[in-house]
Amino acid sequence: MNPIRQSLSLPDIQLSYLEWHQGEKPLLLLHGLADHGLVWSSLGDYLSTDYHIVAPDMRGHGDSSKPETDYKFASAIADLSALMDHLGWETTDVVAHSWSGKLACIWARQNPQRLKSMVLVDPIFVWKMPSFLKLTFPLLFRVLSSLQGMGPFTSYESAQAKAKQLTQYKEWTPLQQQVFQTGIEQKADGSWGSKFTIAARDRIFAEVMLVPGLTAPVATPTLFVQPDRGVNRFDSQLKPYKKYLTNLRLCPIPGNHWPFLSAPDTFNQVVGDFLQPRKE
Repeated sequence: MNPIRQSLSLPDIQLSYLEWHQGEKPLLLLHGLADHGLVWSSLGDYLSTDYHIVAPDMRGHGDSSKPETDYKFASAIADLSALMDHLGWETTDVVAHSWSGKLACIWARQNPQRLKSMVLVDPIFVWKMPSFLKLTFPLLFRVLSSLQGMGPFTSYESAQAKAKQLTQYKEWTPLQQQVFQTGIEQKADGSWGSKFTIAARDRIFAEVMLVPGLTAPVATPTLFVQPDRGVNRFDSQLKPYKKYLTNLRLCPIPGNHWPFLSAPDTFNQVVGDFLQPRKE
């Protein structure tokens, strides 16, 4: 089933989202930094028979608005809450990748009645970050695979050549190609680059430094998806999740930081199996 592109007008932005609406059970899919809702295409198709699925392009990403300021977690959570209200959802299961995994933890801590369960896919930045790490941001921007594809590039062909070198697109499957093509655009000066903006990148990183993700126990049933080539490879990285998420299940799987792109069949089954008891 192909998702339908929808748009919701909020007071300060237009929120674009993909919707699969065969089933009825609400499911919200949140992408990571520099990605967009289509990364969930395989999972959306896999679960669409039983679920009403929505995958938004978070503010600053994809086809949603790109404000110059206000990339606070509170604003992103307000966007998602307004989207749920628009859909008539009181509560939902949430699948959240990477940076949005921290957002989901904050949301579950602040407003637990809205999240029935969480699937955290190789989440990052769960702690408040020491201010001295800001000095390393330029290096991070150069080496993080999710940000190397931002551009600018002189042509579409050069952007594509770079994309084929990035971790999330290494196999260059039809799904990976579609995700790449949907996330890139030609700029006013003729160059090519990501729809994700520098303003969003800089301000999201600044917010990540200021706001801790887990500071108190959270009882929301949670699946932690741990790819064997992801970023969470050591027990020390799992300690805050084990400490604060009181209903936590860990699930190692094959794949890189983007298992829904690198090992989608296994990923889809793992998520579906976790959600199934809640469906019944």
